[in-house]
Amino acid sequence: MDQVIIKAFTSYPLVTAFVLVGVITWIAGIISKAMGNRIAGSAVAIVIGLILSYIGGVMTGGSKGLSDVSLFSGLALLGGSVFRDFAIVSTAFGARLEELKKAGLPGAASLVVSVIVSITIGAAVGLAFGYTDPVSLATIAGGATTFIVGPVTGAALGASSDVIALSIAAGVVKSIAIMIMTPLVAKRVGLDNPQAAAVYGGLMGSTSGVAAGLAATDPKLVPYGALTATFYTGFGCLVCPSIGYIVLAAIFG
Repeated sequence: MDQVIIKAFTSYPLVTAFVLVGVITWIAGIISKAMGNRIAGSAVAIVIGLILSYIGGVMTGGSKGLSDVSLFSGLALLGGSVFRDFAIVSTAFGARLEELKKAGLPGAASLVVSVIVSITIGAAVGLAFGYTDPVSLATIAGGATTFIVGPVTGAALGASSDVIALSIAAGVVKSIAIMIMTPLVAKRVGLDNPQAAAVYGGLMGSTSGVAAGLAATDPKLVPYGALTATFYTGFGCLVCPSIGYIVLAAIFG
């Protein structure tokens, strides 16, 4: 019976991946409720995923986390860019253009200001870790923007793999922090309407962090924050490897 079950799961790796993610999400929801919903279930699920990824890497000595285990190989596809981009686009489709227009100039300005601040903080963190070359600093700065911008910047500039990994780690930490803090500060900052959510998404930038945080605050706000956060990611991918790198090269080159 055990062999039959194992064969069934290994024959349909993507189905197995969906089942595993569903179980993790279910467990994360239980943990979140036990904590009084003070921490979003998505944040708990990501932490569980990171732990499992580490265990998978240690067990196999591989570089793709739990997906290096043959039973969970479908996670490589499920966690890849195709499903990620599909989720982002499908979430953004829930936004009403009329509400986004009301965000106006503050929404657009939030993107620019936040990217500049993130690059500055990321470069400062890179310096604190002992990196002084512009390529490494720009890559880490990209990671402080989002965990997508970091590797995009690193690949464009030819950064080393350890620096790219550090940039991804910085982005993941930022994402989890946004998930946890959003429902805690929502009332204090007036995060209770689509316009505020649009500006908030532009300021925070992390699509996953903003979406999960707003879902724990008010699910109706998720499309607005996710849409501007998605623009933030695209804007960061354009700015960090170009203007960001040029500025850092002028200072530290």
